[in-house]
Amino acid sequence: MKDAVVNAIEDIKGFDITVLDVSKLTSMTNYMIICSANSSRQTKAIADNIYVELKAKGYNPRGLEGEKEGEWVLVDLSEVIVHIMIPTTRAYYNLEQLWGGEAKHVTADKPSAASA
Repeated sequence: MKDAVVNAIEDIKGFDITVLDVSKLTSMTNYMIICSANSSRQTKAIADNIYVELKAKGYNPRGLEGEKEGEWVLVDLSEVIVHIMIPTTRAYYNLEQLWGGEAKHVTADKPSAASA
């Protein structure tokens, strides 16, 4: 599921993708994926693409939040929660530090040097 989400993000040119394993920190999800988008329009497009692509692969997305404003859109896939943010919002909330997980910047093809 993580790879399918990363692919869906990259399809719409989302960037600075971070995958956090939060399974030891919370029981509500296993992974949190955080990415950036250049505009609120792009955050909505990425969220829609994730929703459509994962549903086509047989997953049942639980919901979308924040698409009206678009500065921060959340896609709930149960096992994976995806946060799509414009850079200023992402810097302000700094979810990577808040969750304290080991950040892994990835692409669909392979993990980057930060995760090796």
